Amino acid sequence: MAKLKGEFVWHHHDDEDELFFIVKGTLLIKFKDKDVLLKEGEFIVIPKGVEHLPVADQEVQVMLIEPKTTLNTGNVVNERTVENLNRI
Repeated sequence: MAKLKGEFVWHHHDDEDELFFIVKGTLLIKFKDKDVLLKEGEFIVIPKGVEHLPVADQEVQVMLIEPKTTLNTGNVVNERTVENLNRI
């Protein structure tokens, strides 16, 4: 589970698919060729290797389903990178 607000960072995951399930609020996922707006109860699976940018104008509660070892910023390492998350 995560709470997101604002624009994240363009990134992709080399080896993992990533599922975003919207628990509360809305989340815009930008891709290079389109944008997808997700509302409560909706989800999207982003295949490995696909560059994307999550954007939340207002705080959104999201359930992320991905391997435990997935780096939150994928192929980008910056001040938003969290390497040691307490995940179950």
